[in-house]
Order: sequence, then C-alpha cells, then structure tokens
Amino acid sequence: MKYKDEFRNKHEIRKYVDRIGEKAADRSISLMEVCGTHTMAISHYGIRNMMPEYLRLISGPGCPVCVTPNSYIDHAIALAKLDDVIITTFGDMMRVPGSTSSLEHVRSNGADIKIVYSAMNAVEIAEANPLKTVVFLGVGFETTAPTIAASIKVADECKIKNYYVLSAHKVMPPAMESLVLNKKIGIDGFICPGHVSTVIGSLPYSFLAEKYNKACVISGFEPVDICASILMLVEQVTDGNPRIEIQYKRAVKPEGNPAALKMMYDVFEPCDSEWRGIGLIKESGLKIKNEYKGFDAYDAIEVETEPLKELNGCICGDVLQGLKFPYECGLFKTVCTPENPVGACMVSSEGTCAAYYRYENNWT
Repeated sequence: MKYKDEFRNKHEIRKYVDRIGEKAADRSISLMEVCGTHTMAISHYGIRNMMPEYLRLISGPGCPVCVTPNSYIDHAIALAKLDDVIITTFGDMMRVPGSTSSLEHVRSNGADIKIVYSAMNAVEIAEANPLKTVVFLGVGFETTAPTIAASIKVADECKIKNYYVLSAHKVMPPAMESLVLNKKIGIDGFICPGHVSTVIGSLPYSFLAEKYNKACVISGFEPVDICASILMLVEQVTDGNPRIEIQYKRAVKPEGNPAALKMMYDVFEPCDSEWRGIGLIKESGLKIKNEYKGFDAYDAIEVETEPLKELNGCICGDVLQGLKFPYECGLFKTVCTPENPVGACMVSSEGTCAAYYRYENNWT
C-alpha cells in the first residue's frame, strides 16, 4: 500500500458503489464475508448501507475466537485449575464464556493465566519455568497456525519438555463448503478472507466456483478494496461466470506462502473439528501430528471437564452462519454488551455482534 488515503478515497468508493448499483440492478444477491477484519471494516466504513437495496452483505464465521466451541473453553478452564499449570493465551480468549465460567473468572480465583502476544512468548515462559506445565491455547485459522507450528518446532529443537499446545486451529475452505450446503443461507458469492489467503493462496477456493457455482474474490481490508471486490463479485454473479479472483494482489498470490504452508503441515494435519453454531465439519481443523505428540496438551494432560452447557437466549450460532443479524437477538445491546458479553460474538474484537454494537446503528 503506497498511501493509505488512496484506499479510503471517497470519490473512488462512490464510483464503485454506483457501478455496483448499475450492475446489480434489482437482482437479489447475497454475499458473505468470512473474515473478522472484513466484518469490522464493512461495519466501520458503513459499506452495508452504501449497497443497493437488493444486495445483501452477510457475515459468516470469520472470527476464530467466536467459532471456538464451549467444549474447548471448558477444557482450557479445567487445565487452568490444575496445580503447577500456566495457561498462556491471546487476550481475546480471556472473556469467552464456557459452559459456566471463563478464563478471566478462574484467573480472578487464582489460576495462573498469562496473556501473550505470540506462541514464542509462551515457549520463553516454559523455558523460564521448567518446573511448571505451560499450555498455549492454539486458537486461530491458517494465518496463525504456521507461527504456532514454529513454536512447537523450536521447543522440540531446544528440548523444552514442559511446553504444550491445546490446538483448536481451523481451516476455512471446508467451513465455506458447509455454509454453501446450508440452503437456508443462500450464498451467491464469498468475500474471501485476506489474511488467510496470504498463507493458503487462491487455489483452495477453486472448488466453490467449479462444484457449487459460487463467486469468490479475495479482498483487501480498506473500503476501496472491499467495494472493488463487491463489484467483481456482482459482475461474476450477473454474468453467470463464477470463478476465483484476487483483488488483494498486493499481498496474495495464487500459490500462497509455500514456506508458511510447509511449516504448518510439518507439525499439523487435518482433522474433523467442531465449530460453534455450525457443528462438526469434516477436516476443518488441525491437530498435532504423531511426530510432535509430546507437545499435544490433549494427549499429555488428563483433565475432567464440566458437563457441556449452552447459553440460553444467545444466538451466536445463527449469527455465525449468517442466518440472523445481531439485532435479532433479544440479549443484544441490553443484557449483552462489550463490557458484559454473554456470547463469543460480542467478546472478540472481530466478532459480528461487537461490530454491529460499535458501528451499526440503523437497526430497530
């Protein structure tokens, strides 16, 4: 990006919006973004309100914290309650509710939980505390998985035996297929995730166009990027020529980042994974390979978790699938707020409910 202002130019945005209106006409088109940063940008810049009446922008499961199920949170909390265990985690995970508690709550009761900015910080904590068991909460999509894989390799090379990862990593293309197969949603095209695509490239999305006739454009994050991507998607839909295009060419290549992909798949392998609100999706997760099983917290540390319980009244599951908007939830902005979040979609800085709460005030 040469100058940020180029990508926030109101005249350029207006030109794209006008062309979208001309191309879409009165045709009903539904486009879904599956990236939390896109969700925030669309709300922040008021892009949804700029679109023609019949063009619907809906948010999907693009927030890794939001799609992490209660069962994982419960497992992390059970580990945190063990003696001589240090839990290390990114900050967004602290307030995500499990069945009856949260990491923030158990830390206030004495659990040793440290917020870190990278998995390598967690390795350093393990090296500095050899008599402690250090568990890193590995939550994220393909964007963060290579860095966490690297932390396991470093721990292995340095013979740090008290470092473990509780993996909840997820991969996006299988989830997108699951969304397409849900006919209640009715998706015509995807604003594909920018950050994920810098790692995996554009090729893994090709089946969406070839098998399911869905338009796909990998977008950048600035308002000009997003409006340009929406126009590209509308042109694909109206021309009847769905395909994979890259709008975010300054960062994404068709082949992705081979070095990052190699690092990720050296340590992890695909597995079935549970997504909040969606359920079990085949080969949508990443588990630690047998070669590195000594670092797998699931295998190495036995815990008993509390009975699984879902939150009454929370519709995060429907919001994550694009079946409902946040303002359709009876808890939204009354009981559930960023200061007092009830559901994961309000907790995370990339959550759909948090985006609507902060930026979108046109709902009734």
